[in-house]
Amino acid sequence: MMTVGFIGLGNMGGPMAANLAKAGYRVFGYDLHWDAQERLTEAGGVAAATVAEAVRDAEVVVSMLPAGKHVRGVYTGADGVIANAPKGALLIDSSTIDVDSARAVAEAARAAGLLMVDAPVSGGVGGATAGTLTFMVGGEQEAFDRAKPVLSAMGKNIIHAGGAGTGQAAKICNNMILGISMVAVSEAFVLAERLGLDAQKLFDIASTSSGQCWSLTSYCPVPGPVATSPANRDYQPGFAAQMMLKDLKLAQEAAQSAGAATPLGAQAAALYALFCNAGHADMDFSGIVKYLRGDA
Repeated sequence: MMTVGFIGLGNMGGPMAANLAKAGYRVFGYDLHWDAQERLTEAGGVAAATVAEAVRDAEVVVSMLPAGKHVRGVYTGADGVIANAPKGALLIDSSTIDVDSARAVAEAARAAGLLMVDAPVSGGVGGATAGTLTFMVGGEQEAFDRAKPVLSAMGKNIIHAGGAGTGQAAKICNNMILGISMVAVSEAFVLAERLGLDAQKLFDIASTSSGQCWSLTSYCPVPGPVATSPANRDYQPGFAAQMMLKDLKLAQEAAQSAGAATPLGAQAAALYALFCNAGHADMDFSGIVKYLRGDA
């Protein structure tokens, strides 16, 4: 039975760790919130008192943390993962963070003789719970090959993006597309309303025409056409607007660092900042349609 240390047992990390336990891994989990650790023990895992305790005997360490500063602290601190994990352990960070932090931590792990991959996810809380996440993995081939069976216990699609940091690059590029396309779809529905075009009719036409995209056909931002979309449950997330804003900001930081022009990404980030600052940070990101309509 392989031992996994799991750091960060929140909305995403909790169900991911539970799926590892369900798959037969021995999971030692740590989180700042005791109730999150209790949920892991109910799922068959073991609560650890510190990061060091969680990773001390781990063959694999998985983390799901809020931001780059947390990943740097958890991995490179004196009481952190790199200082306390056994030699030969594989490190997997599934947080969505800036590319520079991902590469810096991977280099620190390499210097300590440890293999590491950055493996951010797509699929949200529903995918984490169902074990159907998509993992975008950056790191050496050897590290990816070792990580794939572990990731397969938590996800459905495991894709090797390239070297260290490319998993994060893939995640922020993907979510920039998502944020831009959701704004575009929302604008189209608001315009249709003003022009007297029924929302279902627009959906029927655009979903089978050149306007077709995931934001329309799988996550339609207006009630009715897609029964499973958050629009049909008063925009309860889902994927919260504040998380979309985080990813769009990461994309803008990366674009500035790389000298890439992303004018639509910048505009989407500005719109989601306005939406969140208006008090809707916890609403599903598809709720941006309410802001564009003037309802929020």
